[in-house]
Amino acid sequence: MIRLRNGAVALTLLWTAAAMTSAAIAAPAVQRSEQGNLVIENVPAIPAKLAERTQQYQQTRAASLQGWLPGDQGMLIATRFGETAQIHRVASPGGARTQLTFFAEPIAGAAPRPDGSGFLYIRDVGGNEFYQLYWFDFASGHSRLLSDGKSRNSNGLWSHNGRHFAYSSTLRNGRDSDVRIGSPDGSSRGFTEAQGTWSPIAWSPDDRLLLVGRYLSINESELYVADVERGRLTRFHPRETKISYSTAVFAPDGRGLYYVSDEDSDFLRLRYEDLDGGHARVLTADTDWDVDQLAIADDGRHLAWTVNEDGIGRLHVLALPDHREIALPPLPAGVLSQLEFDRDGRRLGLVVNGARTPGDVFAIELAGAQLTRWTASETGGLDAAKFVEPQLVHFDSFDGRSIPAFYYPAPGAGPHPVLIDIHGGPESQALPGFNPIRQYYVGEMGISVLVPNVRGSAGYGKAYLQLDDGMRREDSVRDIGALLDWIAKQPELDADRVATMGGSYGGFMALASQIAYDARLRGSIDVVGISNFATFLSNTQEYRRDLRRAEYGDERDPAMRAFLERISPTTNAARISKPMFIVQGANDPRVPASEAEAIVARIRSNGGDAWYLLAKDEGHGFRKKSNRDYYSNAVVLFLQQHLLPPAR
Repeated sequence: MIRLRNGAVALTLLWTAAAMTSAAIAAPAVQRSEQGNLVIENVPAIPAKLAERTQQYQQTRAASLQGWLPGDQGMLIATRFGETAQIHRVASPGGARTQLTFFAEPIAGAAPRPDGSGFLYIRDVGGNEFYQLYWFDFASGHSRLLSDGKSRNSNGLWSHNGRHFAYSSTLRNGRDSDVRIGSPDGSSRGFTEAQGTWSPIAWSPDDRLLLVGRYLSINESELYVADVERGRLTRFHPRETKISYSTAVFAPDGRGLYYVSDEDSDFLRLRYEDLDGGHARVLTADTDWDVDQLAIADDGRHLAWTVNEDGIGRLHVLALPDHREIALPPLPAGVLSQLEFDRDGRRLGLVVNGARTPGDVFAIELAGAQLTRWTASETGGLDAAKFVEPQLVHFDSFDGRSIPAFYYPAPGAGPHPVLIDIHGGPESQALPGFNPIRQYYVGEMGISVLVPNVRGSAGYGKAYLQLDDGMRREDSVRDIGALLDWIAKQPELDADRVATMGGSYGGFMALASQIAYDARLRGSIDVVGISNFATFLSNTQEYRRDLRRAEYGDERDPAMRAFLERISPTTNAARISKPMFIVQGANDPRVPASEAEAIVARIRSNGGDAWYLLAKDEGHGFRKKSNRDYYSNAVVLFLQQHLLPPAR
């Protein structure tokens, strides 16, 4: 994938005289300890009873489809049976998961070779996201490094004949992502060498052409058709206006593309167009939701796509070439992803993830519209039928705009304390997928959880997506203020016991919401969050800096830098009077650990209470089970101490 208002009264957060005075308060003593690769500051000891109760929820696992193997060899999946997610082979529906890779670091993705002789995979070290490309050979059971060990590599995409694969790499200069052509023997050659972020998208049926994408921002991208032998690129569907393409595939005859774009629409729509700009058609003109996934069978007989309807996935399959929609079996409600036809085009594989269903792999036999479950991931022995399904609610914000949120109500009459969980991105979308720790908050702690998609979220059209751009950044924070107003009107919720949490951009939102609404919140949890936009943009990895400037603004412009500094949490930390929990990975390439250290230091210099957790072997989030388990337990303890009523 190549992707991948009106603030009448500004929320500008200014220092007050009282805040300036508070800066002189002596910082409290820091209680510091280390546990394995974790550095722990001011976090109390985790009670044994708490760890024992959460343990079941932490034993859940999920499976993701990595690709079909030829014939009756089954498929490759990724799942976790120890500390990290690794690659496994499943030979048949419900069959044993045979583990193939055994590394301390998780596998970030894999792609089986069409002839079934092995697979490509990528992994990094310590969460640094400088992924290296490897070849796993089934005959020997050995892996071999294919990339240079230093650059960032991703998107391994096999040609149909399996002789070559295309991938993205920063090998040339460490900044731009070029498309390269490689082979399992380790040879490779540069294919696109230009400024920006380039990715391989699809091979033509005869492997003579390669579709590549250039990503400029979530609102703008470009598609190019490349002659593989000559290395010549031709822009597909050139237009003067900005267009966002999400994905594309070649038509069975190789003369056109099925692609998804937002041209002349607020939403991403499925389209067809000849390569020469001839015959063109919009296939989802009547759908006012984003088309999400897209896949085409190798035999050219079927095209599949999903539509994201308010966070719920809807699957469609067309018979080609007449574009006749075929009947499909009922699917479990939830999030659909990873569409892939098998080599013969008889079955469509996909992953279904719901509030009561961990991500699991299913397959549809197209001829008989029969659904088969290939994996059945564990829920730690818990009865998943008792997990709470979220309700989709909407609340009106300061400008009258309706904001969607998924609401997980705690059982009983209440009034219940509330946790507002804010997604990252910001060009992302909170979806009603499986989250076992969220179910612990609701079912075991009696905390109702609200997961909003504030303005700037994806999935609701490009106009909604752009509502927080540039100097409208604080409008999304005002959406949280409107959600607090909505909570106050619900009799089953306790408006006096509300906390926020979020990761990445959601971490910024948790910090900014605490600053703006400190009197209405009991505390906040910031996970790998931005604390100062100007320093973040200066220190994030070079390969992603311009992409983030497209969203947040260019800190090199004096007016924009002044605005970014003015709204940043480090500037306004003196307005925080409630306890805070800051969580960070030391190797984070996106939001450097310096962002966490700065906000912790600022809160403590004001006399505030800041718990701090640093993982020395993690990056942008915790991927190792032992680290994640401790983090989850510490969050539960924080909520127990600062959100729940005192024990009687």
